[in-house]
Amino acid sequence: MPGQTVAGEQRKAPKPVLVLLHGGGPGVDARSNWRTVRPRLSERFDCVAPDLLGFGSQVVLAAAEQDLPRGPTAWARARARQVLQLLDRMGLARVHVLGNSAAGGAAALALLATAPDRVEKTIVMGGAGTGPLPPRVPFYDDPTRDSMRAALGRLVADEHDHPDLLEELTGYRHAQALRPGAEVAFRAMFLPDAAEVPRLDLSTVDSPVLALHGERDRVAPVTVSERLVAALPQARLEVVEGAGHWIHVDRPDEFCGHVERFLAP
Repeated sequence: MPGQTVAGEQRKAPKPVLVLLHGGGPGVDARSNWRTVRPRLSERFDCVAPDLLGFGSQVVLAAAEQDLPRGPTAWARARARQVLQLLDRMGLARVHVLGNSAAGGAAALALLATAPDRVEKTIVMGGAGTGPLPPRVPFYDDPTRDSMRAALGRLVADEHDHPDLLEELTGYRHAQALRPGAEVAFRAMFLPDAAEVPRLDLSTVDSPVLALHGERDRVAPVTVSERLVAALPQARLEVVEGAGHWIHVDRPDEFCGHVERFLAP
């Protein structure tokens, strides 16, 4: 009968839940960000990959009618609240989190700082947005297809290693980046934090954190992750040789290996 276990049959243990939080480049969403590694990660984990506020299905369509966050810390806190609401709706009490760069990584850190009881282990990539703001807003000062292609090429160690993927992602992300509301939301992420927005206190984070950083990262130097690890009580850094900012694209097998070993019971 349904729901019964045949004698001698072992019921499969549920997979641990891994929340995948994508990066913060123009036109990104969860589907495009994790496509190179999600199939393998899904073999070991029950993966939950939402579009974060300001991207993909969560683009703000009418900025004039919205109270947009202003500055990276405000966006990180808003996205942490978004993830908490998602966990509550799904009935997930405690999860692992994998956060990429200045959107997902920063949201993961905000989640750790504000709701530490909901996270078991955390992995962040590329400095988790803790480096200085870029001198200019990426892509939107020149919102052309060529500009998008150049921006994506900078995320890998050597763009000649991924010509087909970069070509496909250029078209997809260029269209996504030009959706109504996307530019307004993106520019708001690069404004200075307002004085009333409280900083995240990472010294209170007492759960394990793994920081992954590509040796050939052209977006953020390894020193950004070194400083982040020094600020976290239980963190360690793994520098992935030969990888750029997109470790999961340049070195997918090594990337998944780090994730699986760190999150092993």
